Amino acid sequence: MNDTNEPSSELRSLDRLVGTWSVTGGATGNVRYEWMEGGHFLIQHVELTQYGESVKGLEAIGHLRPFGEPAGEDVVSRFYNSHGNTLDYLYELEGDTLTIWAGAEGSPAYFRGGFNADGTVLDGEWVYPGGGYASTMQRI
Repeated sequence: MNDTNEPSSELRSLDRLVGTWSVTGGATGNVRYEWMEGGHFLIQHVELTQYGESVKGLEAIGHLRPFGEPAGEDVVSRFYNSHGNTLDYLYELEGDTLTIWAGAEGSPAYFRGGFNADGTVLDGEWVYPGGGYASTMQRI
């Protein structure tokens, strides 16, 4: 992590998510990613149906940086949904493979998927104790 006030290269690598995506698999609907002004947070807008239930929410993805302190090393997020829940994640992008850990790195709950060659499809699966499901996002 750098000590400047510039967004990190780890966070900026998530730029390939910016845009609107159609989601299919265990959850269906659309998600949209956009940079917050300043480029320190990637915002995801979620409108999905999962297990017959509507899930709407907002996720802020970036580095934790409490006032007066340096930014943390990890790219993390908090997801706020329409049911009043908050969920925390840790993002890792290595090459074309995106891993989203539920909670901390190494958690038994995570998403892992790969981008296709032109970056228009992210195909993977959510894994968690006792279950999981395939998930594909296609840029629209």
